[in-house]
Amino acid sequence: MPTTAELPVRARASAAPAPAPRVIRRRTHPMWFLLPAYALLVVFFVLPTLFNFVYAFTDWSGFKSAINPVGFDNFTSLASDGTLFRSLRITLIYAVLVAVFQNVFGFGLAVLLERDTLVNRIARTFFLVPVLMSALAVGYIFQALLKPAGALNGVFGIGYAWLGDTTWTLVVVALIHAWKWMGLSMLIYLAGLKTVPEDVMEAARIDGASRWRTFWTIRAPLLAPAVTFTVATALLGSMNGFDIVQATTGGGPARTTEILNIFIYRTFGQGLFAQATTMSLVLFLLVALLAFPVIYLLRKREEIL
Repeated sequence: MPTTAELPVRARASAAPAPAPRVIRRRTHPMWFLLPAYALLVVFFVLPTLFNFVYAFTDWSGFKSAINPVGFDNFTSLASDGTLFRSLRITLIYAVLVAVFQNVFGFGLAVLLERDTLVNRIARTFFLVPVLMSALAVGYIFQALLKPAGALNGVFGIGYAWLGDTTWTLVVVALIHAWKWMGLSMLIYLAGLKTVPEDVMEAARIDGASRWRTFWTIRAPLLAPAVTFTVATALLGSMNGFDIVQATTGGGPARTTEILNIFIYRTFGQGLFAQATTMSLVLFLLVALLAFPVIYLLRKREEIL
C-alpha cells in the first residue's frame, strides 16, 4: 500500500506530458530563387560598372580595333578642354533647380490636397499620372507645346521661343522635369502629414496656437524624414537626367542645356568611347561624392528638428 506522501508524487508522474513527436525538417534552398535576380544584377550593373573603371584608362574608340592603356590621359585632356567642367556646372545647376521646384510643388500640392474629399482624391490621381508616363513622352509633349508655333503661344497670342532662350531654357526644362515628378513628392509629403500625431495637434489647439503657427512649428518640422527622402532623390536623380532634356532641347540652344549625360551621349555617337566612359565615370563619382554629404546634412537636420 502506498503511503499518503507517495500518492501526489505518483499522480504527478502519471500526469506528466508525453514527449513531443520528433519533427523531421526538410532542408530547403530559398536562396536559389534569388540566383536569376543576382545574375541580372551582375551582368547589367556590376560588370558594366567595373568595365567603366577599366576603359576610362584606355584609348578605346570606334576608329581602331586595338585597345591600349593610356593612364590618366583621358582625364587630363577633358580637364584642359573645359567642356567637361561646363557640362558639370550645367548638370549641378539643373539638379538644384529640379530639386527646388519638385519639392516646392509637391509640398504645396500635399498641403492643398490633404483633406480626404472626393475632389481632392480625384486631383491627387491626376497629379500622379505624369509620374507613370514615359519621360520621353513628357519631353516631346512639352516640346510641341512650347515651340514658337505651339499651343501655348497660340493661347496667349505671342511668339516667344520658350526653348530657344539661352538664359531661361535650362529653367524651363527643369520645370518640366519637376512637373513630371512632383506627384511623387506630393504623395510622400501627404504620407508625412497623415502621420503627425493628432494628440500633438490637439495640445497645440488647446494652448491657443493658430493654424498657421501650428503648421510651421509642429507639422512642418515633423516632415523632416519626408524632406530628406524627396530632396535627396530629386537632387541625385536629376543629375542622371537625360530623357526630358534630350526630347525637349537636345542640349541646345548653344549647348546651354547640355547636361553631362547629353555630352556623354554625343561623345559616344562620335565613336570616342574611352572619353565617353571617362565622363560617365566622373559623373558616377560626382553623384557618389555628393550623395553622402547631402544625406548626412539632411539627417543631421532631422536630429535637430
